[in-house]
Amino acid sequence: AMRLATFNIENLDLPPKSGRTPAQRAGVLRPALERLDADIVCLQEVNGQHVPAAPERQLAALDQLLSGTRYAGYHRASTIAASGKGVSDVHNLVTLSRSPILSRREVRHELVPPAAIAEVTASPRAEAPVAATFERPLLITEHDLGSNRVLTVVNLHLRAPLAAAIPGQKRAAFEWRSIGGWAEGFYLSGIKRTGQALELRLLVDQMLARDPALLLAVAGDFNCEDYETPMKIAVGAAEDTGNADLAAGSLVVLDRGLDSDR
Repeated sequence: AMRLATFNIENLDLPPKSGRTPAQRAGVLRPALERLDADIVCLQEVNGQHVPAAPERQLAALDQLLSGTRYAGYHRASTIAASGKGVSDVHNLVTLSRSPILSRREVRHELVPPAAIAEVTASPRAEAPVAATFERPLLITEHDLGSNRVLTVVNLHLRAPLAAAIPGQKRAAFEWRSIGGWAEGFYLSGIKRTGQALELRLLVDQMLARDPALLLAVAGDFNCEDYETPMKIAVGAAEDTGNADLAAGSLVVLDRGLDSDR
């Protein structure tokens, strides 16, 4: 049997950006990771750090966290900074695997272009629509399970259900000037989250069209419940499409079969 886990470790970083020392965070996170005893772990919100003599950011905080655990020797794939070198400063996706990782790639606006949004409450009013771009890509990895078996894993982190910034509508990070401005920010956030889910669904369709017998798992932080729009789009259940012939392309929500404490 194989155990796959997903874990949002909430802005894993080093001081001074982090309010807690690596030892303090490791004291909580290491036992939790060890209890998972997972063959594959999809991590979200792993921040990147500058380290001496390295030209680009590294996953130094993650290295410190995993030191001395079973995961320190796991194969690793992560998202890459926009520059194409190193990792981003915040919110990297990282997939750890006991099995060799055969390939990795990222998908962001490859299948779904950014929506053009006219920000009606912006101050000053925007002269042209703005692009609702996704903050994070999908991270796709292929894992060698042996005996000619390959598992494809999609690690994701959908946009959180927090209102996106609207020019001139915020007094502080979590304080808005008007209800309308907050409402439009929340609307914009929803568009991004459902757009990411649509790109996932189209990616799944694409992969299954190439290989209907593909062994596929999608894991990560969906930032929604299983009855909400992004999850419905991702799953593509036959009861929603009204076509039982499409059921082979649907995803199965594994959470529904797990005990609540897992």
